[in-house]
Amino acid sequence: MSEFSHFNENGNAHMVDVSTKSETTRLAIASGIIRMTTKTLKLIESGGAKKGDVLGVARLAGIMGAKRTSDLIPLCHPLSLSNVNIDLHIRQDIPGIEIRASVKTFGQTGVEMEALTAVSIAALTIYDMIKAVEKTMTIDQIKLTFKDGGKTGKFEIKS
Repeated sequence: MSEFSHFNENGNAHMVDVSTKSETTRLAIASGIIRMTTKTLKLIESGGAKKGDVLGVARLAGIMGAKRTSDLIPLCHPLSLSNVNIDLHIRQDIPGIEIRASVKTFGQTGVEMEALTAVSIAALTIYDMIKAVEKTMTIDQIKLTFKDGGKTGKFEIKS
């Protein structure tokens, strides 16, 4: 079990001790897609959703999700985030919305989970705000696309 850092020598889940790790600038970027019908996408784009500004609320929810990741995922460390940026791109070709979250900190552990949580919460918020119009939306392709900092250095998925 020692190869998995969230398990101790007895196989029990535990929070990793990061007290001996060096503080470095940490950056993580995650992305995902919420797919919907063209009609639903046009409603969001036009600002005609009954619950209001779907993209604006989703952006705020993504930021809040990143900030609250340690409250949602049991073994995540609470982090002081330097920056959270949520980009939402309307994609007629999907049709749907592409979500990208960039999270940054200076600390002893990375922000991959915060970026992934931000994307997930933004997508769920879009679903929540427009579900009265379409319940068949799908959320998929949520993934880490980039991380830098710490002992393992840089990781990147080339498109």
